[in-house]
Amino acid sequence: MGEIRQKLIYFTLFLVLLFLIPAQMEAASEDEVKMVKMHESRITNLQPLMVPEKISRFYYDSGLEFTYPDAVRGIYVTGPVAGGSRFQEILDLVENTDLNAMVIDVKEDNGNLTFRPEEGSPYEEFAHNYISEPREMLELLEEKGIYPIARIVVFKDTLLAEKRPDLSFTKDGQVWKNGRQEAFVSPYQKEVWEYNVEIAKMAAELGFQDIQFDYVRFPEGFEKRDEILTYSEGDYANSDLNGIKKRVEAVTDFVKYAKSELEYYDVDVSVDIFGYSATIEETPGIGQNFTKISENVDVISSMIYPSHWTAYFGIDFPDKEPYRLVTEYSKVENEVLGKLENPPTSRPWIQDFEAPWLYTGPATEYGIAEVEAQIKALNENGIEEFLIWNPVNRYTPGVDYTPLD
Repeated sequence: MGEIRQKLIYFTLFLVLLFLIPAQMEAASEDEVKMVKMHESRITNLQPLMVPEKISRFYYDSGLEFTYPDAVRGIYVTGPVAGGSRFQEILDLVENTDLNAMVIDVKEDNGNLTFRPEEGSPYEEFAHNYISEPREMLELLEEKGIYPIARIVVFKDTLLAEKRPDLSFTKDGQVWKNGRQEAFVSPYQKEVWEYNVEIAKMAAELGFQDIQFDYVRFPEGFEKRDEILTYSEGDYANSDLNGIKKRVEAVTDFVKYAKSELEYYDVDVSVDIFGYSATIEETPGIGQNFTKISENVDVISSMIYPSHWTAYFGIDFPDKEPYRLVTEYSKVENEVLGKLENPPTSRPWIQDFEAPWLYTGPATEYGIAEVEAQIKALNENGIEEFLIWNPVNRYTPGVDYTPLD
């Protein structure tokens, strides 16, 4: 502290001399001139004051404290289950196994919120009161040491599309819907970005530690529909990029925007992505580029359910060979992420459900052996984190979630 004070004194003296020297130098004695030059020399040789490389930042404090697990091992939980009588069953499963996290719906596939926001909120009309006390739910998870992840479905949003067709894709004046009667809003529309990120901020303020964005993409097969659908390209309308590159840019820009906007909340940002996107440069229709998205998130969650692959990696029927499918995928993902300077954490989605739509006879059952095979394949390839999907939250009992230990 004394050294800094001394340097400040020298600096003050230098400023005084700077104004006095021109007026006084001519009449000064030889000794006085020597004294002035001595002070100038001392000031010139001063070392600069050290400024810390990192300045402490202020983050939003939700009032809850969660410790990041040794590796996230989580399950998917719908809003009705999280806010209903079956939640205790899910809690018991996590507490009595090596699971340690839950991915809980905050915004569902059709656009509904799973809890009531404050009165007057622009999201109030799209909210269901499935989770009547979301803060109390998170406090319970904090008490039990269960890591909470908020799932927010972004561009698949039938409710918003029907309310605001101008933000969606239309055909013959009507909101376009896919074969499952689902509508999408456009990734080109920055108003849609803001709409979803504000929901993410609400989740962070409640205490969620990770914001997981799902359906960060255009509708499947969009490359076959972009000429027949009517929609605005917003700020991308004057881009010189072709349709594929333009879609990739819009999706990637949304991810960058979300990451930037959520920085103040000190939460991880994760994105769900089709597993096959890691095996190609970029998807032609839906706008997902595995590398570009991975460069802008904390966690990448590839959906690698064996049932979701056609013949791939030389495997004729992936749903029948979960270990082999996950092994081959993991090799590809490791190679892609290994080329990044700051790769995100890999936390893939794996399967704990049957896929009868793939079979003419009985479907391959997914039980202990099939679930453990997927986890084993990930672990053998250095991927320690995973999430397990079952759409109705009925998970196989008796699974060893750390089969290599």
